[in-house]
Amino acid sequence: MTVTEPVPTSAPLPPLAARARSIGGSPVRDILAVTARPEVINFAGGLPAPELFDQEGVAAAFRDVLAETPGRALQYSTTEGEPGLRAALAERTAVRGLATDADDILITTGSQQALSLLATALVEPGDTVLVENPCYLAALQVFGFAGARVVAVPGDEEGLDPEALEELVVRERPKLLYTVPTFQNPTGRTLPAERRAAVACVAARRGLWIVEDDPYGELRFEGERVPWIASYEQARDRVVLLGSFSKVMAPGLRLGWLRAPGELRRACVVAKQAADLHTATVNQLAATRYLADRDLDAHVERVAGVYRERRDAMLGGLPQALPAGSTWTRPEGGMFLWARLPSSYDTTELLEKVVRHDVAYVPGAPFYAGEADRSTLRLCFVTQTPGEIGEGLRRLGEGLRG
Repeated sequence: MTVTEPVPTSAPLPPLAARARSIGGSPVRDILAVTARPEVINFAGGLPAPELFDQEGVAAAFRDVLAETPGRALQYSTTEGEPGLRAALAERTAVRGLATDADDILITTGSQQALSLLATALVEPGDTVLVENPCYLAALQVFGFAGARVVAVPGDEEGLDPEALEELVVRERPKLLYTVPTFQNPTGRTLPAERRAAVACVAARRGLWIVEDDPYGELRFEGERVPWIASYEQARDRVVLLGSFSKVMAPGLRLGWLRAPGELRRACVVAKQAADLHTATVNQLAATRYLADRDLDAHVERVAGVYRERRDAMLGGLPQALPAGSTWTRPEGGMFLWARLPSSYDTTELLEKVVRHDVAYVPGAPFYAGEADRSTLRLCFVTQTPGEIGEGLRRLGEGLRG
């Protein structure tokens, strides 16, 4: 007679970390998954137009690097980044008005990683972080994972209000301010120079780190370039400037960087060692070769010209697509504009109905750190042609009216 051994009872596994349980995924990514059907005209994404990538130039840079220095390209590299790329970025930054050495720069796996490294280096659970209102969605995720208390700075059509910022700094004693001052995601607005100077003064006077994220600044269609906050003398020792090749070269390279004062930069190097050791060597060397052999500025100028046409197509179609009483931004560059419908509209509730018309947008509510304006929405204008934009806005109007 065979005796069957009792099956042991499985003990429950330890739970996920509290931060993993409390922070949700990206609504933008969720929308992209729902709207992946080719017939959908998708204004929800934040993707650059793939037909404008310099495929030939990037491919040539990779071929040359792999043919000439394969051992180096396929090997481990330093955490700080390839010296040639850091030197090239320092030169580009200096030409734009901010004296920079290669040693000031840390190469990151996209500027999103730079933001995560800064949160690791600066933010303790319970620390207060100030953000714009509304704010770049992935920044809210990063600070949420870090356990920060995120507080929105009041502002208006031109961006955050420096006086309101100072009041919050005095009252809340925050660790840092995060801002995208040029062609902001999600609104497309640009903070004027006088407000940038005032923000720098607040940081100097009150003791505040500023994280200045600039992924879109080179995509200017019109108007004059506005200096970085980092270029103002009052706050140079407390501003971290983030940059990226994602919007001007190719997002698939996952190449970003941060320019930071020495002690903070060194802390980010240690954080990066723990995260991924270093950014992909071959990608760094290919980008370095591209900068040496090609005219990136001329390429960006061509891309910006196309994006300007697409922005104009969207601006031209919005009066017919959106309900009476709506307002929207007119960005001088970048990839996004922001619309506000009459207060009776809830763009989150409306999205499912609108998607049935084969068009999509991002509801504005997830971009708010505090109370959300549920009548708002973000539209990306760079991925579709002017004709597709016109058709997409026609469908959007039908969906909103339906």
